Amino acid sequence: MSASPEPPTPRDTPLPRPHDPAAESPAAAAETFNGAAPESADEPVLFDALLTPYRSLPPRGFVAIMLGLAALSVLCGTICIVVGAWPVFGFFGLDVALVYVAFRASYRSARQRECVRLTERSLTVERVSVRGERRGWRFEPFWLRVQFDETEDSNRLTLGSHGRSLQLGSFLAPVERRRFATQLKAALARWRAFV
Repeated sequence: MSASPEPPTPRDTPLPRPHDPAAESPAAAAETFNGAAPESADEPVLFDALLTPYRSLPPRGFVAIMLGLAALSVLCGTICIVVGAWPVFGFFGLDVALVYVAFRASYRSARQRECVRLTERSLTVERVSVRGERRGWRFEPFWLRVQFDETEDSNRLTLGSHGRSLQLGSFLAPVERRRFATQLKAALARWRAFV
């Protein structure tokens, strides 16, 4: 019995001709949905990106810094008590608490993310806020415009279709946003080459 060849991966498979987007109404080209993005299980994913804010300090480093700062505060507070400046001890604990709160707020903002997925029929964007609220948008790739505006010190990436626009990656560093814009434009160009 001979082994059957492995099925081609979705990236190797030529794209079948999608339905005619020109026959659709412009209102159907950009659609908003709440909750999880409805996806067809049989559609291969041609491009998939998860955008998350960058945090330079991993959780283990956060614990190490907080322990070091607490130990330093206890040491300095103890010295103040020994020399008779006992009221200062409470302020050393207060600064550790404030640094802790600031780091927790920073880590909380890191929970936001955007998932950008291109399939044969649509490009979907799912945004998860800091509070965990989900919101999604679906675009027809044929009508989609990727616009990357750059100024001297910053840039902006937006998707546009039929008068609607959606900003992507606002939490990314300008270099990361530029790199993502290039990757997304290339993925859409590959999609359009098969249409």
